[in-house]
Amino acid sequence: MGLLSEGSPLSWEETKALAQHVREHGIQQFINLYHRLKDRQGDVLKWGDEVEYVIVKFDEQNRVARVSLKAQSLLAKLNEKEMADPQGVKSLWRPEYGAYMIEGTPGKPFGGLMAHFNLVEANMRYRRQEVTELLDKDECVMSITNFPRLGCPEFTHPIYNPNPEDPNGSAKSLYFPDEAIFPGHPRFKTLTRNIRMRRGEKVAIKLKVFKDENTKLPVEGSPVNEPDVVLLDAMGFGMGCCCLQLTFQACNITEARTLYDQLAPLCPIMLALTAASPIYRGYLTESDCRWNVISSSVDCRTQEERGLKPLKENKFRIAKSRYDSIDSYLSPEGDQYNDVPLTYDQQVYENLLDGGIDHLLAQHVAHLFIRDTVSLFSEKVHQNDEEDTDHFENIQSTNWQTMRFKPPPPNSSIGWRVEFRPCEAQISDFENAALVCFVVLLTRVILSYQLNFLIPISKVDENMQRAQKRDACRKEKFWFRKNVRKTQKTNGYTNGSAANGANGAAVHQNGSVVTTNGTEANNGEAKMQIGGTNGYHHNSDLEDEYELMSIGEIFNGKADGFPGLVPLIRSYLQSMEVDTDTHCTIEQYLRFIERRASGELVTTATWMREQVLKHPDYKKDSIVSDSINYDILKKIEAIQKGNLIEPTLLGQGNHTKTKDFIPMAIQKHLNVCCESI
Repeated sequence: MGLLSEGSPLSWEETKALAQHVREHGIQQFINLYHRLKDRQGDVLKWGDEVEYVIVKFDEQNRVARVSLKAQSLLAKLNEKEMADPQGVKSLWRPEYGAYMIEGTPGKPFGGLMAHFNLVEANMRYRRQEVTELLDKDECVMSITNFPRLGCPEFTHPIYNPNPEDPNGSAKSLYFPDEAIFPGHPRFKTLTRNIRMRRGEKVAIKLKVFKDENTKLPVEGSPVNEPDVVLLDAMGFGMGCCCLQLTFQACNITEARTLYDQLAPLCPIMLALTAASPIYRGYLTESDCRWNVISSSVDCRTQEERGLKPLKENKFRIAKSRYDSIDSYLSPEGDQYNDVPLTYDQQVYENLLDGGIDHLLAQHVAHLFIRDTVSLFSEKVHQNDEEDTDHFENIQSTNWQTMRFKPPPPNSSIGWRVEFRPCEAQISDFENAALVCFVVLLTRVILSYQLNFLIPISKVDENMQRAQKRDACRKEKFWFRKNVRKTQKTNGYTNGSAANGANGAAVHQNGSVVTTNGTEANNGEAKMQIGGTNGYHHNSDLEDEYELMSIGEIFNGKADGFPGLVPLIRSYLQSMEVDTDTHCTIEQYLRFIERRASGELVTTATWMREQVLKHPDYKKDSIVSDSINYDILKKIEAIQKGNLIEPTLLGQGNHTKTKDFIPMAIQKHLNVCCESI
């Protein structure tokens, strides 16, 4: 969820008044941090996963499943081990937005040994078991992306009803009670209130209902003139979803920027492959993924910023929510593919240039900082910009994008990192481990083979929308690069506009700029120029570099064309020394991903749809009733425990050789190698 500062939250009026203060000091903090750490070299590969979980309580007598609002008490117990032995714990636990959610990570990051890939699944199993031991017999911890009846009447335990008329309420939702927001830290309710107040109205998340034979229109609660829309009206519908995220430490800032760029085109591809959330507020919808739901759930843009009214009180037209896909690449190689309008404040951009930040990184940070702070604590207002980074992190951590470029924390052994954020949470530890290991291996392949997956940002944006469509993994095609071998040299990083001549910025009288990706501003609207100042040219040379491919072709390859991500990883593994058990485990992961990408196995979203459509209680009305929800979640519980095999989802069962330790023989070999260096 991001930075969890301690202290007393300010009101929205107080926070709004300090927005420019946070912005100015946040920029200075980044400049200072950058210069302290830009030359840092030699950090080794470290990586780790974050899995978010939902606590579900089953009422067997009435066949009803609810979310259990016990995250705070669970975390108090789970954190006892960390407090007693912070260096020795096998897992770390943190709060998430929902009072029914927890986030688990490995106790320590994994490293560069191939044997570390064989530890991931065992650690995930340990985490799940650790929580299970603290639950009541009628409760279960589940790594599901979205609780299907979130927002339906009496979906919580204990039961709470929404109170939208409460003058002190945070969400003011018709469906999502404030009691379902994690109460143990003020950040969560503060964000909820401030996003709503900054926007000037409640958030409006709109999903098309899946129309079946007996679907009644208008859908209950649908907006005027939108009878087929399932409306969600609170931050909790998005931030109350779970996901699977990964963070990688790079050896230096250049490698981090390379990984950020090269992984960005893979975000929508992995989103489609991991699709797991087709049901919202008890309705089957036309969407398979959480992404646009979360994006809308934290969309604090005003009507002016969304282009619904002329700019008067606000400074910018802003194209996206603060939770969305990235808007620009960071490496020189990616510069020519920056083809979408990038909005930022010219003065902030120039301050970054004057502070010694190169053009690409300066425009990235300046673009993040068009956002206001939406959560500020009184104890954190005044900081030492030479040492603190809380104001920078305040804005950075509330720009929730598909990728996150993460500078090292101050006074820390942690290096430059990137965070990979698109994946939906999967049912089983096997699936989640397979995805984690696949993405980490892909980073090794990218760096070892110097691969190039770059396509124009506009095509990545198109892919993000396609990825969320119903059964996109089997039915949609995605823009992807045909030849991933690097073919040209880049000019390297340069400061300011020297890289490309004039920076091409069209500055408004209000100080805003819509620029340097080949655009100019006209009456508050962004327009595309032919031949952008970042070196982007909309020509046949670039268009020939990418084409539409199916998910199966992207992962498994196509004849006389792209070799496929899985074969590239297998080729890489042939050159590595891998112990037998680890090789067996990785091969099972790759085989699973091959089969899902080909359509032989279905996504979690497709499986859940099928469970609804064939349920005896389903009335072909798009509604997922309590009994249907109960039975689906009971099946999920059996799958994750290994008591039920679902061939269309996971095949005939998967039995890896995952371990919770590195075998002594490998450790001894490593020690001998180290001593000989």
